[in-house]
This record gives sequence, C-alpha cells and structure tokens, in this order.
Amino acid sequence: MYKHAIITGGSSGIGKAIAKLLVQSGSSVSIIARTQTKLDSTKAELAALKIHPNQEVLVISADISKREQIESAIASAIVQLGVPDLLITSAGIAHPGYFTELPVTIFEQTMAINYFGTLYCIKAALPSMIQQRKGHIVAISSGAGLIGLYGYTPYSPSKFAVRGLAESLRGELKTAGIDISIVYPPDTDTPQLAAENKTKPLETKLITQSAQTMTAEKVAFDILLGIKRKAFVITPGIEMSLLLRFHSLFAPILQWYFDRVVWRSRHIKEPNNNNA
Repeated sequence: MYKHAIITGGSSGIGKAIAKLLVQSGSSVSIIARTQTKLDSTKAELAALKIHPNQEVLVISADISKREQIESAIASAIVQLGVPDLLITSAGIAHPGYFTELPVTIFEQTMAINYFGTLYCIKAALPSMIQQRKGHIVAISSGAGLIGLYGYTPYSPSKFAVRGLAESLRGELKTAGIDISIVYPPDTDTPQLAAENKTKPLETKLITQSAQTMTAEKVAFDILLGIKRKAFVITPGIEMSLLLRFHSLFAPILQWYFDRVVWRSRHIKEPNNNNA
C-alpha cells in the first residue's frame, strides 16, 4: 500500500488499471488527465473500490504538455494528499502514419506529451520526494522505445527519449533515496490502441498483427509487481522481456522481417496490372 500515488493519464487505459489496483490495496490516489468528464467517471469507479474510509481519490484536470498546468496540478495534489510516495507517468499519445504525410505538428505534440509531459511531472514532484528521502517514480515507455517501428516515427523517438531520461536519472536519484522504474509495455487493449488503429498504415498492421496484445489489467499487475520488487526495468509479457534482453541482436533480423512485410504489403496495395 502507498500512502499517496499520483498517476497521470489515470482516467483510462493502463493508468486507470493501475489506479484501481492501488485503491483496492488501500492507497489514496491523485489522477491527472485532461478530460473532466472522464475524470469524474473514474473518480466514481475508484471511490467504489476503497477499502478504508480514510482513503482519498482526487482528480485534477490538466494538460501534461503544459508545464504550468502540470506543476499546478501536482502542487495541488501534494497540498491536499501529501507528498507522493509513488508517481506514475502514464499519460501519452500515439498517431501512426507515413512520415512524409504526417504534419510536423504531430511530431511536436507527441514529443510534448510523451517526453516533456513525463519530464515536467518528475520535475514538479521530485523536490518534495527528495525532501522526505523516499518515493518511487515510474515512467511508461513502450516496446517502440526499444526498437524503431515502421509507421511510428512520431511515437518511437518520444519513447526512446523517456528511456534515456530514466536511464540518466537512475544513478542520480539513487543517491537521494528515490527509486525509478522504466516500463516497456507491449500493445495493450486500451482506447489509445483503438485510436492508433484508425491511422495505422497497412504495413504497420501487418508487422504488429502477430504481436502479443495484453489487457490493461495484466499490464498494470505486472507493473505493480515490478515496483514492489524495486526493479529498474519492467517488461510486461514474455515478448517484451525477450526484446529488452536481445533487441541489439534481434534488430537486424527484425528489420529484415519488417522489410519483407513492407514488400509484401506493397504488392497487396499495388497488384500487378498485367494480371488484372
């Protein structure tokens, strides 16, 4: 049980699944997300799961890509529920597509939310955590943060950046008594994945169609298990565990496979006119 956990993106997907498990274990939680209606619905769901009358469920509307908003939201959460002993940065977006067709604004927005949103949250919460010399920060990356994926040119770099931030911070935070974890989830059955599928190129669909898709609840369970073990790297599912350990060795093989899939997909989209 954690006295106070702050979760960004906690109104849906993996963040919401984590929040449910935490509340069921007796923790108080602060959920930060953009949409107030989703926050209100989530608050009602979480409140029904409380096991102690003194547990609190706080929801705050903020855009994590706006530094002033997230700083204010985290400061408010700390004033109301105390210094967090757990911070989980789960908020993120993905907009797959062809690099040449995607506007630069998509790349900017993705980096602003996925990377800078994570950075702003950690910056805002860390001073109070350092002052109490305890706490755990969990940054959510992706399998696409381990190896670049066709069609995910806005998303993969932002998740690589989250990985770099966590790896760079690890040693520095250790001396301050703060733990940090980086999570590489596989495709997870969430509203975000449903949104991704609307713009995902055919090639990407073919590349990922055989990949493991986990439920948000199973990913959340594995994340909390990793936090309990104070693991720096958390890889839900066997595929992500293998990719983490062998991605440098697998990269040439995977890239060859990706190229083969792309080649076949082009023949699907552009049939030989001589056979028409």
